[in-house]
Amino acid sequence: MAEDLSAATSYTEDDFYCPVCQEVLKTPVRTAACQHVFCRKCFLTAMRESGIHCPLCRGNVTRRERACPERALDLENIMRKLSGSCRCCAKQIKFYRMRHHYKSCKKYQDEYGVSAIIPNFQISQDSVGNSSSGHPTFKCPLCQESNFTRQRLLDHCNSNHLFQIVPVNLQLDEETQYQTAVEESFQVNI
Repeated sequence: MAEDLSAATSYTEDDFYCPVCQEVLKTPVRTAACQHVFCRKCFLTAMRESGIHCPLCRGNVTRRERACPERALDLENIMRKLSGSCRCCAKQIKFYRMRHHYKSCKKYQDEYGVSAIIPNFQISQDSVGNSSSGHPTFKCPLCQESNFTRQRLLDHCNSNHLFQIVPVNLQLDEETQYQTAVEESFQVNI
C-alpha cells in the first residue's frame, strides 16, 4: 500500500490525459518500447490508420501490440485512487469517473458541447396516427403531445426537450462493452 501511494505521488494530472483525444484516459494501454499511454480506442484507431508506429513518438509497435495492446493496469489503479479538477467547474473527481462527470457537468457541456450520445427514439406503431390529409402523424415520446409530422416532431423535440435527460436503452458499442466489463472486474476484485 505504501508503494502504491509513493508511486501515485510521482504522477501529475497531465499523466491521466490521452495525447490523441486530449481527454482523461479511458481503458489506458501502454506501448512496450516507449511506454507511452493512450486510450485503448485511440490507440487501436491510430494503429489502423498509421500502421506500425507509436502515435506519439513514431517508435515501432509490435504486431502483437497492434492487435492486443497491453493494458496499463498500474495507471488504472492509480486513476481509481487520485482525483483531479474538472476542466470547467473545478470540482474534484476521481480520474476514472471524470468522463462520466463531463456528461452531467453543465459548464463542461457549455464549453465543449453536449455529449455526442443523443437518444434515438423509435416511433412505435401505436404512436402513429393519420391526419385528415392522410399523412401519418406522430406523438412526442417525451410529453405525449400529438399530431406532428416527422419534421414538426423533430423540431418540437429540439426546441422543447433538447437538454432533458431521458433514460435510453442504447446498444453498446464494442469499446463500451469492454470498458463496462473492465469496471465490473474491478468491483469483483476489490
